Amino acid sequence: MIQIVEIGKSRVLLFSRSGSLLRAPSDANDFISEAWSNEAEVLAIPVERLAPDFLKLSTGIAGEVFQKFVNYGLGCVIVGDITQALEESGALRDFVRETNKGKSIWFVADLAELDVRLGTSPLQSGQG
Repeated sequence: MIQIVEIGKSRVLLFSRSGSLLRAPSDANDFISEAWSNEAEVLAIPVERLAPDFLKLSTGIAGEVFQKFVNYGLGCVIVGDITQALEESGALRDFVRETNKGKSIWFVADLAELDVRLGTSPLQSGQG
């Protein structure tokens, strides 16, 4: 199930925790299609929807998926606790820190943090 919400000036598509996983760059197409069908500007994807290897940067999955979202004019927010993955990978810690400084891809702990971030600094598609 998905939900559309307005946060700040952004139309956000909130995906449910259950459903198809982002396993490969081609899986991003389903998320993009949902966003376009619902005229959303930002995808809020629960961490539960990420395949186990998604946050292993050496696989290239995250980079390709995020680039695809940006290329199609969508902001993306990964919502949930990624503490364990961050503890296991310095590269991921650096990646998350840098993306969170940008305006296209963010990692947030919960929807309350997303609300604060979008209320003060809207995600902008195509910019990072």
